[in-house]
Amino acid sequence: MQTTQGIRVRRLRLAGIDRTYDVDFTVDGRVRNLAVVAGAFSSGKTAVLEFIAYGLGAKRHPRHQEVLRKVRSCLLEVELSGEPHVIERSVGEPSKIAYIRRGTIDPPGPAPTEPRRLDPPGSPESLSALLLSHCNLEGVQLREAPTQSESRTDPLSFRDLMWLAFLPNERVADKNFLFENDRMRKHKLRQVVDVVFGVHDDRAVELGNRIQALESRFNQAKSDLSAARTFVAEQDPSALENSPAASNPVEQELADIAIQLTQIDQQARAATDFAARLRRNHQEAAKEARRAAAVVRDRETQLARMMPLRAQYADDLLKLGMLDQAKQLFDPLRVTTCPACLSQLPTPPAAVAGHCSFCHHELRLADGELTLGDAAQLSARQEGQLDVAAEIRSTKARLKEITAYIEDLDSSLAGLKLQAEDARLQEEQTAAALDEATAPAVSTYLTARDDLHRQREHALHRLEQSRSTAKLQEGIAKRTAAVSRLEGQLTMLREELRALGDATRDRDLVIGRVSARYGELLRAWQYPKISLPRIGEDLTPFVRGESYHEASSGARTLLTLAWQLAVFEIAVESGAAHPGFLMIDSPQKNLGHGGKLDAVIADAVSIGDFYQHLSTWLADRGSSAQLIVADNSPPPSVENHVVVRYSRSEDRPPYGLIDDETESSEAQASAEPIS
Repeated sequence: MQTTQGIRVRRLRLAGIDRTYDVDFTVDGRVRNLAVVAGAFSSGKTAVLEFIAYGLGAKRHPRHQEVLRKVRSCLLEVELSGEPHVIERSVGEPSKIAYIRRGTIDPPGPAPTEPRRLDPPGSPESLSALLLSHCNLEGVQLREAPTQSESRTDPLSFRDLMWLAFLPNERVADKNFLFENDRMRKHKLRQVVDVVFGVHDDRAVELGNRIQALESRFNQAKSDLSAARTFVAEQDPSALENSPAASNPVEQELADIAIQLTQIDQQARAATDFAARLRRNHQEAAKEARRAAAVVRDRETQLARMMPLRAQYADDLLKLGMLDQAKQLFDPLRVTTCPACLSQLPTPPAAVAGHCSFCHHELRLADGELTLGDAAQLSARQEGQLDVAAEIRSTKARLKEITAYIEDLDSSLAGLKLQAEDARLQEEQTAAALDEATAPAVSTYLTARDDLHRQREHALHRLEQSRSTAKLQEGIAKRTAAVSRLEGQLTMLREELRALGDATRDRDLVIGRVSARYGELLRAWQYPKISLPRIGEDLTPFVRGESYHEASSGARTLLTLAWQLAVFEIAVESGAAHPGFLMIDSPQKNLGHGGKLDAVIADAVSIGDFYQHLSTWLADRGSSAQLIVADNSPPPSVENHVVVRYSRSEDRPPYGLIDDETESSEAQASAEPIS
């Protein structure tokens, strides 16, 4: 079976935190030639194509709110020269590194993951270099000034090649379709077309330089392979003799040992069913031992807490006694004796009619001050609030209760400890009786179990050795594949160089073929009043003798589509260095959807003619190619080619690419910050 050169898209997966969002471009395991992503406005059709471009090295990915909320990484499953690979890039902040591995998304497979940097694109270890190598364009250098032999060169990037593999919505019908507003980009687009068809200037010199660079890398790869083989021969010679096995027999042996251990445990339990009563006795004894130990711990904890409390009450009692003695030793300084004659006063001094009853002076009271009698009465009331004798009696009663409780705890603790010790001894005795009764029955199973454990340890050791051997074999296989790939590229370049010596391709001939196909497409689509359709030497499309800039919006849609498809179809048919796939976004732009419609073109052109041509060409001359179209409303004739249809209606799932982000969920999450 002949290997398909180039790149084909198999599957897109956006991985979120708790789920994934998939778009499958295969049928029965084979890549669809024509895949249509259909759906309503703003439902995620364009995002599907942009995420594919992001997986292939584009600098940015769609940054819609629902994408940033839900998606964490982008996985793109592609065929590189017929071999499935998975490219993974993080989502959020655009990543600078892509991770690529052989195999499919489901199942992942054991192949190691290889990091590939995005910049610089000319690095042999970049993602661009890998993708270009499968298009037979690795190492191509583009001159900034082709007419000057000493002009500085830039490496071709796969992002440049995507101009011929992805027609985004903003370029459809755009008057700047060929980057006329950017001289350098327009110049590079022409160079890319020339490189793809192998008709760029100094083709022979460029091929010679590429062959020389590849020979250097090929020799280095062979040297690395030889060194790796020498190292593996020293570490594990068996790794060179045997090829990597898909499955390890030691893993099956470990699974069998685990099953046998489970069976032995079941048999041991069945053989000791007669000791069920002894087991219950042991369980009850163990439960009683745990309960007794818990009671002892509880009593010891209470005793440890009550001792400081008793000391505190004893200290309070001492302080109250000192307060009572202070009242007896110190006079509270009440005036009860006349200071002149030292006679006992019949009544304490008081304020009577604004005068002191003792010295008869008039009392001048400021606002808020107390009279002499009020002060005496307040002092008497304050002393009456604290009954020291009552407090002493209450404290003594509490201290007595605490002391009695502590003595009770202390006296019961010794007995509880004896009970706990007896319960522990009883548990040990029941355990010994259980062991004595069951030992003869389980000894055989214990021996077999120990033997299985030894076998398991040996198997684990062998498994570790086999995994180390597999890693060595993977390293050898990876280097061998690199040598084979470089050798194949060298062979192709040398054949191409020899072919140049016999018959150099004419750029005018290539442009003529593309121009003829451009006219055929416009006629097939029933372009109104068509005359003189052609593509100029500078790649500008013309119709009716005028540049596409002079055409109406709907006409420019058809002209840009025809240009893109003409280049793609001729490249595929002639075996040129094109990736082999083409993505088109919104082919009905200005023809039947949106606010600005070209009535003349919309009435004359049927979108069915567009899809009819795609189906016919893919079934015949383009059978090895892949076309992915994002369209609002494709005709019923291509319903079998629709891989997904987004409804933007919660009643008809899927709602969109991020199908759990509906209008209701968007309204709920609109105020939430993006994580």
